[in-house]
Amino acid sequence: MSVRFDLPEELSASAPPEARGLARDEVRLLVADPSGVHHTVFNALGEHLRAGDLLVVNTSGTLPAAIDARRGRQQVVVHFSTELDDGAWVVELRAPGGPLLDGRPGERLALPGGASLALLAAYVPGQARLWRASVSVPVPGLLAASGRPIRYGYVPRAWPLADYQTVFAREPGSAEMPSAARPFTDALVTRLVTDGVLFAPLLLHTGVSSLETGEPPQAERFHVPATTTALVAWVRARGGRVVAVGTTAARALESAADGPAEGWTDLVLSPDRPARVVDGIVTGLHAPDASHLLLLEAVAGPDLVQRAYDAAVQRRYLWHEFGDVSLLLRR
Repeated sequence: MSVRFDLPEELSASAPPEARGLARDEVRLLVADPSGVHHTVFNALGEHLRAGDLLVVNTSGTLPAAIDARRGRQQVVVHFSTELDDGAWVVELRAPGGPLLDGRPGERLALPGGASLALLAAYVPGQARLWRASVSVPVPGLLAASGRPIRYGYVPRAWPLADYQTVFAREPGSAEMPSAARPFTDALVTRLVTDGVLFAPLLLHTGVSSLETGEPPQAERFHVPATTTALVAWVRARGGRVVAVGTTAARALESAADGPAEGWTDLVLSPDRPARVVDGIVTGLHAPDASHLLLLEAVAGPDLVQRAYDAAVQRRYLWHEFGDVSLLLRR
């Protein structure tokens, strides 16, 4: 990873912008393109797009994927990351200090309502953070009854699930919010469409984002419909720009670069595997050790991303899912 910066702790957004007196679309927007770096607010996004540009959005909804559990006498939290094809779930065990790495195959945890969870095997052989697990009851109902949104230490208090949904959310399935789309509002989408900006949907269910430094993103379930790939090709053929709303949309789009696709994607975008169809990306601001930065470099190039992040730190933008947003355009 070539992008380097230091992130002051106070630049982590600790609450939704609404709690800071802002509307969703009033967070700050940093625009970086070959002409330079520009500072504005998100509801002015249309000033940096053109009629015929295409915004591709993720329609995955956020699950209340964190749930309390008993591990013997220890109170822990289980993060439900991903449902697998055989009905098992990928889970992460956490304590207040971070992930628990001492799980054992066959270990059972007590869940609310008399349900239980059994650890089956490490999800990634040789690693101890994520586990394949079986659950004694259907997980969607369990989470609906007893779950809450996943949050990390920089968000000190709980917020309702509605604060973790985007205006595009249709199918629940993401462990964490596809947060780049959070600042969009009905009014802003209407204005962009009226100005000739196009929208197309896809689906990618996100797993947990609490990866270790240098750990690549896990495989994620996705679906890019034929209408979206056709519209991407139509826009590119006419000189428009394809802009992914979020790293999730970029990963899914590039996984369908040769046509409509669905299933699981393990694609890792980086300067060694640059973007082929994505010309720009709307994205939140990512931590210095996040693998997402490699994806941004794959879309916009390391020099542009470095300039953007240097400016974001200097101007004191806010990071993470409740923070400010950037638009990176390579052309």
